[in-house]
Amino acid sequence: MSSDKTILVVDDSMTDFVYVKNILKHGGYNIVHAQSGKDGLEKAKQLLPDCILMDVVMPEMNGFQATRALSRDFTTANIPVIMLSTKSQKTDQVWAQRQGATGYVIKPADPRALLTKLKSVLSA
Repeated sequence: MSSDKTILVVDDSMTDFVYVKNILKHGGYNIVHAQSGKDGLEKAKQLLPDCILMDVVMPEMNGFQATRALSRDFTTANIPVIMLSTKSQKTDQVWAQRQGATGYVIKPADPRALLTKLKSVLSA
């Protein structure tokens, strides 16, 4: 299965990135990596990916801050952001939505659930 969809994965953990990258490759997606919220903002503006998978806990600029910045910038406001985090509290999920996130997946992501969520967000 091959896709012309590009997914930007913003995560400071190489271990988590490789895990997600393998899931996305299996789903046929093109993958770009950013290692921080700030780097993610820059790459999102340059590449205009089809979707962004955003970690929450990162140094410098966390995922909530980066998602808020993306949703307030007219060039990136329409890019769906799925938060991908170990933070499993309902309050974190609600806060993510308030920052502009389209979805929330708890790490470690179940491969089938992640691909299903991604497919539904991309087809919306």
